[in-house]
Amino acid sequence: MVKKQKKSGQSSSTIVLNKKARHDYHIDERFEAGIALSGWELKSLRAGKVQLVDSYVLLKDGEAWLVGANITPLSTVSTHVVADPQRDRKLLLHRKELAKLFSITQQKGQTCICTALYWKKHLVKCEIAVARGKKDYDKRAAEKEKDWQKQKQRLMRH
Repeated sequence: MVKKQKKSGQSSSTIVLNKKARHDYHIDERFEAGIALSGWELKSLRAGKVQLVDSYVLLKDGEAWLVGANITPLSTVSTHVVADPQRDRKLLLHRKELAKLFSITQQKGQTCICTALYWKKHLVKCEIAVARGKKDYDKRAAEKEKDWQKQKQRLMRH
């Protein structure tokens, strides 16, 4: 039996993380969704030309859409196609997952955001999360806790 070994040049399967989401929201529940992309978008993802900072998931007509994600086209790839970096991209979810997301987001204060894009074998997956917005005092408390943890680690080292 021959085991497959990971190539030494191969990096992590994560393409991009939405770090701002953890700062701005309390994340309650996570889902994994496929994402419908065109060819030039895949090549841009491989090059790491994507931003999720102001992106969110819109649920309408029984479908989920990723809105506000910016995939910058590569100049060498998209010469024959008019590329729209801000276009809405369809998320691929099962009906039960869509129904659950829709019912959760109807509650007051709940929203649906994209937290990460990553590779799963040869497919691009989108991690979406149901989240509640943080208040300013929550953000300050989280920042204070983070600073205290850093200071505690420094003290333990010395």
